[in-house]
Amino acid sequence: MHDPHGHAHTVRPPGRGRNWPGPWRKTPGRLLGTSFVRLYQLTLSGFVGNSCRHLPTCSEYAHEAIARHGLWAGGWMGFFRVLRCGPFGTHGIDLVPEVLADRYVWFMPWRYWRIGRKRAETRA
Repeated sequence: MHDPHGHAHTVRPPGRGRNWPGPWRKTPGRLLGTSFVRLYQLTLSGFVGNSCRHLPTCSEYAHEAIARHGLWAGGWMGFFRVLRCGPFGTHGIDLVPEVLADRYVWFMPWRYWRIGRKRAETRA
């Protein structure tokens, strides 16, 4: 699609938002977590600016992580992703894993830090 000045624009498919469109169980924790992320996207995200160093953005990553893995695991994954997004952190494509390994258990949340870092280190 081109505008009157001849510039090409991509068109987003109808009904597709910025967050992960896949199927997920709508449990109360997941709904609460994804609602908080969506609230951030609609309110504060515009003031922070477009400064995320990753694809998908940190809020999109957090939304998908919570939707796929629940509020506890997905919340920790999103939190650690935001910490990795600083000026000396990682960058590039960092997707949410479809399945978590058995070593990621609820009583050891610090292990979620490794999810994005390990893949970033192997790509370098």
